Amino acid sequence: MKKIKIVLALLAVLSFSSCKKSDSPATTYTCTTCKTTPDALAANDASSKGIYKGVVIGSSGTISINIANNGTAITAIMVIDGITVNLTSAVAWVAGQPYVADFTGTMNGSAVTIRFSVGINGNTPTATSTTIPGHTTASLNLIKETSTGLVEVFEGTYHSSKPEDGTLNFILSRTQSTWYGFARPIGANTSGTAGSGTISNNMLIDPTQNNKSLGTLSGDNLSGSFIDNNSRTITTKGKRTL
Repeated sequence: MKKIKIVLALLAVLSFSSCKKSDSPATTYTCTTCKTTPDALAANDASSKGIYKGVVIGSSGTISINIANNGTAITAIMVIDGITVNLTSAVAWVAGQPYVADFTGTMNGSAVTIRFSVGINGNTPTATSTTIPGHTTASLNLIKETSTGLVEVFEGTYHSSKPEDGTLNFILSRTQSTWYGFARPIGANTSGTAGSGTISNNMLIDPTQNNKSLGTLSGDNLSGSFIDNNSRTITTKGKRTL
C-alpha cells in the first residue's frame, strides 16, 4: 500500500508539471537579423548618401537601400513574400546632386526594376516606379535613416469589424518618436492608405483618430485594438522584420 501511495504521488507531481508547462506563454518573437544601432553614418545625415529603409505593400515586404553609405557601393535588398532580391545600380553618386537611378536584379528568373530618387539633402526618398514579377500593383515607401535615428520596419495585418482584412506595415523610429503606416485591403489594387504619428510610452499615437493608439510596441512585437472614427473595431498585429 505504501508503494502505491508513492506512485500516485509521483503521478500527481508529473501531471501538475505537465499542465504548468503547457499553460506557459509562448516565447516572445525577436528579430535576430535586425539591427539594434543605425548603419547610417553621421557624415551622411544631411546628404543623399546613406541608408534608406521602407516597406512594400502588395503583397508584403521590406526594402533597404545603401547609397554609398560607407564607400562607393550602391545596392539594395528587397524581401517580398519571403523572397530576397538583391539589386544594384550603375549610377554613381555625385556630391551636391539629387540621386536618381534604376536598381535592377532578378526574381525567380525575371527582371526586377525599381526607380529610386532622393533629394540633395536626403529628403523625399521615393520609389517612383516598380517592376516586380507577380506584384504589378506593389508600392514602396521609404524614409532615411540617420546616425542617431535607427529605422525599424514592422510587417503586419489588420482586421476591421467592417468587416475587412488587410496588410498593415509600419516604418518607425523610436529615438525620433515617429511612425509611418501603410495599409491595403486584401485583394485591392490601389496603393492603399497612409498615415503617420508619434510614439509615446511605446504606443503608436494616431492624431487622425483622436490620438488613439493603433498598437503597442513590445520589443519586436506590435499589437493593439481600438475603435476608429467610424465606430469600427480595428485589431492590429505585426512583427519587426528589418
